[in-house]
Amino acid sequence: MNTETNKLQLVRLGINTRHEFVIYMHVDCFVCKSEGFEAQKQIVVTFNNSSIVATLNIIQSGILSNHEASLSESAWKRLGVQEGDYISLSHLKPVTSLKYLRSKIYGNEMNAHKFQAIMADIVAGKYSNIHLSSFITACAKDNLSIAEMIDLTQAMVQTGERVIWEYPLVMDKHSVGGIPGNRTTPIVVAIVAAAGLIIPKTSSRAITSPAGTADTLETMTPVDLSLTKMQKVVRKEGGCFAWGGAINLSPADDIIIRVERSLDLDPEGQMVASVLSKKAAAGATHVIIDMPVGPTAKIRSDQIFLKLQDYFIVVGKAVGLNVKVLKTDGIQPLGIGIGPALEAKDILSVLQNEKDAPADLKNKAIVLAACLLEQGKKASPGAGQELAKKILESGAAFKKFLAICEAQGGFREPQRAPYTHDIVAAHEGIVTEIDNRNLAMVAKLAGAPHDATAGIEFFAKRGTKIEIGQILYRIHAESTGELAYSLSFAQSMPNIIKISREGI
Repeated sequence: MNTETNKLQLVRLGINTRHEFVIYMHVDCFVCKSEGFEAQKQIVVTFNNSSIVATLNIIQSGILSNHEASLSESAWKRLGVQEGDYISLSHLKPVTSLKYLRSKIYGNEMNAHKFQAIMADIVAGKYSNIHLSSFITACAKDNLSIAEMIDLTQAMVQTGERVIWEYPLVMDKHSVGGIPGNRTTPIVVAIVAAAGLIIPKTSSRAITSPAGTADTLETMTPVDLSLTKMQKVVRKEGGCFAWGGAINLSPADDIIIRVERSLDLDPEGQMVASVLSKKAAAGATHVIIDMPVGPTAKIRSDQIFLKLQDYFIVVGKAVGLNVKVLKTDGIQPLGIGIGPALEAKDILSVLQNEKDAPADLKNKAIVLAACLLEQGKKASPGAGQELAKKILESGAAFKKFLAICEAQGGFREPQRAPYTHDIVAAHEGIVTEIDNRNLAMVAKLAGAPHDATAGIEFFAKRGTKIEIGQILYRIHAESTGELAYSLSFAQSMPNIIKISREGI
């Protein structure tokens, strides 16, 4: 082997780092020594005509020799390599856009060119998780002006594919989240598509919640659609349920979201850019934004709602979207299930018009669908709810839902977790308050959304009269360890559900 070529032979160790690209080399590797590579350094890894930027981890044991290397599974898949292939290694050239990031950290305003440079480098894999965290926090706490939000949104759209539809009206909707169980999208899409409108719904996975729409739908149908497959499904059925990350729509957003998930942050300006970049890239013309407002929701006051409403409308108009923002109830969870499979069961219950289907989930879906039906000229102003309810209760929406699932690769029933534990009331009274954030945390510690069947069944809506020993919520988990972890947190937070003795 010629040591001057900076080539190493690949050995597969099978290390899963989720989406992060990592390269593993022995401490005595000749390339490390000749190039001065150190642990945590970013390195360009090349195979044939494909390259990625990977973070170096140094191995001190004998699992690799000094002329071998390994890659994390995500990097292995991206490069398309096989065991025994030779990869070339080189230094990463200086990332010039980092100077713009440093400028933003010091509070300076960014322009379109700077955002474009940062987004391009993020998509190229040149930003480590530390850099991404710095970018997210530098833009948090209302640190983006409206002009910056517009430039950021446009820069995010430009980093990936953009769908051009032949239809004059293309509908879409999005919830900013913050309310456990708020899974109206599949119901809304089914109603709107059954009415004859086009609604190519691309959804994200969870950022700070126990389930994103894509996580929930994945328990019932494939959502990792290619762009070609998505277009085929929409042209056949009028709608789709696709994970935006698989279609390469605003790919910088998906990379940023992964780090936001770890930080448990969803900054306002970036949230606006994230949502609208996906909608613009998906070819939407009209968008409904569902914004729950409540004391423990993501949006906690009318003041913040009004500010964000303005952001969404102004930025949306700048990128060619007709945006309408709806203020909705963010005081308590929606439906019964919290977590991917449990929320899926609620969705099916509503679509199938079951007698005990959660009425709050049904009613909210009807309100959101009605807005889209009116925007899409399928119902006159004020008549949308009547039409949406008719489509849902006739069974047409469920038929359309199944048709979309079949077009995407088939429908399957969501499963149930093997382990559960009931949280019961310590005293009688009336439910007066619910801490949405800590309730969601219980579901996340149980394994949601990573474990599809994990989460919570919630039985204690506000105003419910509670007896001693009555079940307030049921924790679901896929392992005894996660169940114990979640239960420990739940027991340390006895006021997640506040039960007042007054008035009984």
